[in-house]
Amino acid sequence: MDLQHKLQPRVVAIIPARYHSNRFKGKPLAEICGKPMIQHVYERAKSVNLLSRVAVATDDERIADCVCSFGGEVVMTSPDHASGTDRLAEAASIMNIPEQDVVVNIQGDQPLFSVEVVKQVATPLLEDPALPMATLIYKIIRPEEIDDPNHVKTVFDRNGKALYFSRASIPFQRDPEKPPPPTYYKHLGFYAYRKGFLLTFVGLPEGEWERFEKLEQLRALEYGYAIKVVLTKHDSIEVDTPEDLKRVEKFLACP
Repeated sequence: MDLQHKLQPRVVAIIPARYHSNRFKGKPLAEICGKPMIQHVYERAKSVNLLSRVAVATDDERIADCVCSFGGEVVMTSPDHASGTDRLAEAASIMNIPEQDVVVNIQGDQPLFSVEVVKQVATPLLEDPALPMATLIYKIIRPEEIDDPNHVKTVFDRNGKALYFSRASIPFQRDPEKPPPPTYYKHLGFYAYRKGFLLTFVGLPEGEWERFEKLEQLRALEYGYAIKVVLTKHDSIEVDTPEDLKRVEKFLACP
């Protein structure tokens, strides 16, 4: 290993992609402006100068063939993973990523993500070698998202470390008659992990709060690991349904 690599970890992006989805089967291959969604995500990731490598992790040959067709790197993983994080960890091992390098999880269903968010989520780990993971949060501006369980809320301490994540509207305002109302922050699904910690994380038993909320990041908190939250000004449209796909196409003004 060269001296520069010892001093400065590299940043690698992995995009987990699965074909079967409860609400939108074949979602990564859905076309947006004539290109499959996974290609939009991959090309955006490749435009990020900070990243030394970008790969798609999948267990489906159709997705793998699609990625290969546009010249992307693909890693075949087990079909038995319970989560995208498990798939991410296997891919990071197959790719022989060094322990201190930073692995960024880019969601394959966010084709409009701002390239700036990759640097934002990775930078805390580059600046603090002891930090195991980081993620992004966004100040909620649409009131309907506050009570929507599909938008995960978070609270954090004065050092920017997460205290809890919940599908409930936290913090709860006990006395709504006394202004001002609390500021709510939602969690965006971009993560950066130290590669060594990523393998530790997927080896931990399921946490109690994770089991109730169905939120993996709570496992890290329950076992005492710090999660740095980074406030970003960039929201991102997640494609969960065909209707969301139409929103993306409208935003891109597809011909």
